[in-house]
Order: sequence, then C-alpha cells, then structure tokens
Amino acid sequence: MKDSELVEMTRQIREFCDQRDWRQFHSAKDLAIGVSTEANELLELFRFKSENDVETLLKENRDAVGDELADVFYYLLRFADLNDFDLITELKRKMDQNEKKYPVEKAKGKNLKYTAYDHD
Repeated sequence: MKDSELVEMTRQIREFCDQRDWRQFHSAKDLAIGVSTEANELLELFRFKSENDVETLLKENRDAVGDELADVFYYLLRFADLNDFDLITELKRKMDQNEKKYPVEKAKGKNLKYTAYDHD
C-alpha cells in the first residue's frame, strides 16, 4: 500500500463518518474499543480451529476474514485520523524499537519476548 492510498482511505472514512454525523460517537476510548472488538471478531473466526480448518477457512471463507481485517483497519485509520497519529511514522518508529529489542543474532528462529534476550 502506498502512502497516498492510506491518505485516500482515511479521507474516505472521514467523509463517510462526517456525512452521518458519527464524530460524536468516535472518542479515543470508543475507537480503541472498536479496534479491540473487531480484532476479537477476527479471532473468533479462528477459535477452536485446527491448522487444517484454518487453511480451509482462508481458502473458502476469505470474505469473512477480509471483512474483519477491514473493520480493524477502519477503526485504526479513524482513531489515527481523529487523534493526529501518522500510522506510517508510528510503524517505522516501532520497527526501529523492535530492531533493538529483537536483534537478528539473538532472536532468529526463536519465539521469545524481548525481555528473554540479553541486551547490551
């Protein structure tokens, strides 16, 4: 995704919400709850599924998974827009932090929290 596409999607969401006078319902708290709720709806699709079931779900019911991914993305974009976060900048900043927390030579092939690694 290009930065310009992210800007356009944010604009489209803003216009959609403004036309419906929904800003009044979009406090930071309510949008954070929306992110969590939609992420949990995504998680629910995978609950109690075997790896084979997940494979089937991703092949045969992509629309349901895509809908939940889109809902999470919608709330993230809306939260960022109304609270002046540049998601690209925030992700780059976080990835810089992760580079330090998870050095390749210590983390490669491991699934441990960063606190498990010795940091110089």
